[in-house]
Amino acid sequence: MAGQLDWDLLQSLQAVLAAGSLSAAAKARGLTQPTLGRHIDQLERQLGAPLFLRSPRGLQATDMALALRPHLEDMAAASQAAVRDASNAADGESGVIRVAASELIGIEVLPPILAAFRRANPKIVIEVSLSNKLQDLTRRDADIAIRMARPSQNTLVARKVGHVDFGFYATPDYLAEAFSAYAAEG
Repeated sequence: MAGQLDWDLLQSLQAVLAAGSLSAAAKARGLTQPTLGRHIDQLERQLGAPLFLRSPRGLQATDMALALRPHLEDMAAASQAAVRDASNAADGESGVIRVAASELIGIEVLPPILAAFRRANPKIVIEVSLSNKLQDLTRRDADIAIRMARPSQNTLVARKVGHVDFGFYATPDYLAEAFSAYAAEG
């Protein structure tokens, strides 16, 4: 393999890996299935190795395709971020902000904060991703993450924005039953 790989071909590979089939990937990319198939064939020739095993059951990604997947996802995320940033620069204070938070924070804490932000910034669209799994900000899974722990990536900027009080509550009957069962075990 010599030189650079064509970004258009890499986008087609990323689409096939994401969609699982040539027809679904072609539809997602707005291409015909034969065109997308030619992209994969050309990329395989450039790489000198197959990217998919073709069988009656469909396509199965090879180890090479699977090794490229995280890089392709990073490239796709960077491309989407570039489009968002360019759109934001052209529109002024408008665009999309992706916020990642845990389910608890997203349900209990964020709604009034985001409602006030939207009233003050009506041209900004806020996408909220609620998951108890930590989103990878370096891959642009989100623009802002609200976490209960410091990030492990050195390239991120972290700021304490507040605190949340938590408590455990139970009825006296439940506690009496739970402690008697605990005492019986120990």
